[in-house]
Amino acid sequence: MKIIRVANKKELNELTGEMLIGSMLSKQTRYNLSITAGNTPKGVYEYLAPRIKRNSAFDHVHYYNFDEIPSTDPNFIGVTMRDLKKLYLDPAGIDSKRIHHLTSENFENHDHNLLLAGGLDAMLLGIGKDGHYCGNLPGTTNFADQTVKVEAKGALKDLIGRHFSDPLLVPDYWITMGPKSVMNARKLILIATGTEKADAIWHLVDGPVENKYPSSILKLHPDLTVIVDEEAAERINN
Repeated sequence: MKIIRVANKKELNELTGEMLIGSMLSKQTRYNLSITAGNTPKGVYEYLAPRIKRNSAFDHVHYYNFDEIPSTDPNFIGVTMRDLKKLYLDPAGIDSKRIHHLTSENFENHDHNLLLAGGLDAMLLGIGKDGHYCGNLPGTTNFADQTVKVEAKGALKDLIGRHFSDPLLVPDYWITMGPKSVMNARKLILIATGTEKADAIWHLVDGPVENKYPSSILKLHPDLTVIVDEEAAERINN
């Protein structure tokens, strides 16, 4: 695990963007990248999109979402893909042929299809205050899980319900690449900012590997880079 401390969000955005650019350009053949939605990577995508758009050097890059919250509305694209399109895929002008949507219809074949496509070269991950990553929340998946459907009832359904204005559109499950699937990616880049992420980063870096903190398994990956600002890194010893 490599830990990189940065002074602020601007530095994190630029460094992460340049790291992704370098990784994408390290191959001339197909490059498979899975990226995260959410607030943390917003600045990364603002830095990255204009450098990717209309640049044929990146035409070999294919994009994957690693989780999805569907809807009872069959015309709804999905929360994650909706956000990824808004944050990055549309601003970067990514051809739809290079966007591979993980859905409730194809999740059972996702790992096999990824293998046939050469596997994931890299994943850009965020981390939740509770130590979750992708859709691997505490108590929802096991370390041996590949891509799975996670049942959402009670508090979990309320949690995903915040993404919908109409409660009738909230599904009773979500889809996620499980820990085993994530660990199969060749390179992991995890970013975090703010004091609210400090405990989660401590568990990732210095804590034991335990299901209570799902991201703790990531420290066992052979190529994990953690990029954090000073606030998020305030509890770790590195």
